[in-house]
Amino acid sequence: MHRALVFAIALSGAATRAWSQVPVVVRAARVLDGKGSSIPDAVVAIDGARIVRVSAARLSDRPTYDLGGATVLPGLIDAHAHLAWYFNRQGRLHTPADSETPAQGALAMAANAYATLLAGFTTIQSPGSAEDWDLRDAIERGGLPGPRVLTSLEPISDAALPPDRLRELVRDRKARGADLIKIFASRSIREGGGQTMSEQQLAALCGEALAQGLRTLVHAHSAESMTAATLAGCSQIEHGIFATEQVLTLMAQRGTYFDPQCALIFRNYLEHRAGYQGIGNYNAEGFAAMERAMPTAIAALRRAFATPGLKTVFGTDAVAGAHGRNAEDLICRVQQGGQPPMDAVISATSLAAQALGLGDRIGVLAPGYQADLIAVDGDPATDITALSRVRLVMRAGRVYLNLPSR
Repeated sequence: MHRALVFAIALSGAATRAWSQVPVVVRAARVLDGKGSSIPDAVVAIDGARIVRVSAARLSDRPTYDLGGATVLPGLIDAHAHLAWYFNRQGRLHTPADSETPAQGALAMAANAYATLLAGFTTIQSPGSAEDWDLRDAIERGGLPGPRVLTSLEPISDAALPPDRLRELVRDRKARGADLIKIFASRSIREGGGQTMSEQQLAALCGEALAQGLRTLVHAHSAESMTAATLAGCSQIEHGIFATEQVLTLMAQRGTYFDPQCALIFRNYLEHRAGYQGIGNYNAEGFAAMERAMPTAIAALRRAFATPGLKTVFGTDAVAGAHGRNAEDLICRVQQGGQPPMDAVISATSLAAQALGLGDRIGVLAPGYQADLIAVDGDPATDITALSRVRLVMRAGRVYLNLPSR
């Protein structure tokens, strides 16, 4: 049997044994509840997969995990990551044209999922890959360690299609098990980010998705495409590098979620240029466009954080080379984007859970919620870099990582 599979199976078995030990009590120097509150010298008590108590520590508590000076907080949520993207045996971005087998692709996706989980991300939303369906279900069955996965299956991007055909595509995704609908309303930033879909097309897509009980994520860089998606009633807008104060205010008024990126996506592409160079629009012009976009993205973040009432969630757009590095973008949001640390934590916990339609189940440490939690060395409410020092990861009551204090 392949060594990676043996390791995954052994890890899953160990996690199952840890999960069966109930009740479980986790004690730490502080607990962040995911909604902005910090409880000093606190415990989280877990029964099976659910939290039963979050409170100040009691003399009668007998901690299963006594984490000393660590901080416990909800498992982090990345609202935009691509677990199906990986580098093949030649160190190049995997494409359907290379010689990778389905088994190699599946193992690479499993490795990406595992790296993401160990980085403290217990839920991710993966918009744009049909392969995510099998990964999502394998993780949910408990046989593979990874974060909870929500998938859109393939994105919808053909701007030549009439509204009726676009509605059919939404219904097709629904029938095939998609959790959400991913739409391209603008070109890539490597191609200038201009609008591609009309407001009428977006209204057809987002209206049909709503009728089918699905959320919509819209790739939109230009202010025009962001405006069209907002007016069409779409749920969430991704990227928005050229966002203006006007469109951000409109989004706040309409309750549209915004998922911009800070720098990880650009740094990752530039650091792994050799792995992408020459594939599609990953060319000299495309890389130059990404370099130019970096300060523009920071400026868009700052405008977003300054917009009253705008629901700005956390998502990285993590692709090959970035899996497991997700928290770097939260650190960037605080250090370069000027977001208060506690707001950054909320954006990747309770607010992200609300955006995913899971606000009553995850993203908060409170009785009745799923026992998704992590522990980090330090206090991310005052030092956001603490999120890079993960020492305990629990998802649905199962412990996947438990390290001593560093």
